[in-house]
Amino acid sequence: MERSEQFWNPYLAGIALGLVLLSTFLVMGKGLGASGAANRFGVFVAGIVAPSHVAANPNLAAARGDRANVLDDWLVFEVLGVFLGGALGAITAGRFGAKVIRNARTSVAKRLAFAFGGGLLMGLAARAARGCTSGQALSGGAVLSAGAWIFMLSVFAGGYAFAWFMRRQWS
Repeated sequence: MERSEQFWNPYLAGIALGLVLLSTFLVMGKGLGASGAANRFGVFVAGIVAPSHVAANPNLAAARGDRANVLDDWLVFEVLGVFLGGALGAITAGRFGAKVIRNARTSVAKRLAFAFGGGLLMGLAARAARGCTSGQALSGGAVLSAGAWIFMLSVFAGGYAFAWFMRRQWS
């Protein structure tokens, strides 16, 4: 089955991502990572709802640091840039719009439930692994971190193993 949607050339997209990673190392002195922004935002919200709890919990207080505003962390702007870059990529590829990509046997609700559940599991796993795939794979892989390479090999192996169970959803 051939898709009618347009996609960016994966080699050009990979080069663009590599240049973004390189510029992040050069400008910020740090690599990419998105889970830190989600953690920072969560601690910020917890500080609004229960400030005494954040102050009393050493892990939350350390994540908050001396920054009372969520916008004091550069990773928040990185994640905003990811959304803007995704929108720009969709617009330039002619794919911008609200739609749920699914097969005929999967309802929109079921597809959204799978997407939400997968995102939730990835978020929890990112906290357990002390970094998301962008931080672990891109930034860690770029500096040849052994842990990052083990992480990514595990992600690919797990994805490949789990794909067998999910193949019927997309056939």
